[in-house]
Amino acid sequence: MNNSPKIVLLLLFVLFGSQLKAQKFGYIDSEFILNKHPDYKVIQDELTKLSNDWKKEAQSLDQEIKEMYTQLKAEEVLLTEEMYQQRMSDIKAKEKTSQEYNSRIFGINGVYYQKQAELLQPLQSKIYDAIERVSRKNNLAVLFDKAAGPSAIIYSDPRHDYSEFVLEELGIDEN
Repeated sequence: MNNSPKIVLLLLFVLFGSQLKAQKFGYIDSEFILNKHPDYKVIQDELTKLSNDWKKEAQSLDQEIKEMYTQLKAEEVLLTEEMYQQRMSDIKAKEKTSQEYNSRIFGINGVYYQKQAELLQPLQSKIYDAIERVSRKNNLAVLFDKAAGPSAIIYSDPRHDYSEFVLEELGIDEN
């Protein structure tokens, strides 16, 4: 019976295990950092203003559709079948326009999300650079993001939370 493969595996495990112990791990809470950053509030305010303007436009389209239905209902007895069908066709076209507007603005790849990405990108880069500097200063091998969801971290000891260091690196006072 040859024990050399077992010995090699045991040595590899011991060497690999000692390497793991030497690695430092930490985590941050990017949501906490974002909410503390003064630029984030400015970005959120701008997005809220844009969103409200776009919502007003969508509501205006919906109101026009309601008025068209109301007018059709009021005049229904006076209209020929052809006139009625034309009005229904106009209403359906306006509904389609409204749906397209909502999709174009608030859809998955809509203008709102594009604007959000455009406004947040510089701030995210700034925060990422600060995270990288904190990780290097503290010789961290891995830094998790607590805000990424429950599957990212199962348990986290607050001693390893480096969010405050990132805020400090960004020059943001905790208070």
